[in-house]
Amino acid sequence: MNADQIQANIEKAKKGDQVAFTFLLDFFWNEVYGFMLKRTENEADTEDIVIETFAKAFDKIGTYNPDYAFNTWLIAIAKNVHIDMLRKKKSSLFIEINDVNDQQAYYVADSTPTVEDRLIKEQNLSSLLNCIRQLKPQYQEVIQLRYFQELSYQEIADQLGEPLNNVKIKLLRAKKLLSEIIRKK
Repeated sequence: MNADQIQANIEKAKKGDQVAFTFLLDFFWNEVYGFMLKRTENEADTEDIVIETFAKAFDKIGTYNPDYAFNTWLIAIAKNVHIDMLRKKKSSLFIEINDVNDQQAYYVADSTPTVEDRLIKEQNLSSLLNCIRQLKPQYQEVIQLRYFQELSYQEIADQLGEPLNNVKIKLLRAKKLLSEIIRKK
């Protein structure tokens, strides 16, 4: 594969060509995945980071500067996604405790969900399910398998009898469409 062919696919992707997106995902997936796996040493985190990377890259492909290598641009996005993930994990894991906080811990309210909390949660789930039902059946299925049955990407691919990259693209597209439906609501 030469640079001109890659650039041609990037230009097609900028115009919304799904085949070009698939080509770019297939061509660069292993490179970005391998790079991130060395950094995270965790396959699940790496997979999430790489999917998020391609989602962001495809959303912002119009901003890509062809003066730089596409893989370098993807790696930079992946690094930023990884940093964001680490910040979220760090902020959720560490809370600085001092004497005042320690004393306040004795007065923490019961966090057991109230009847109202459960009702709101059920209504939110119902609303989400209604949004999911607006997707095409193929997208509903991958959302169901990934987020409700909590299958890995490989398990979904095996169950559907589809290549792993197709499942990743389908899930990426399903999440994007679902996001648009929720935003319109």
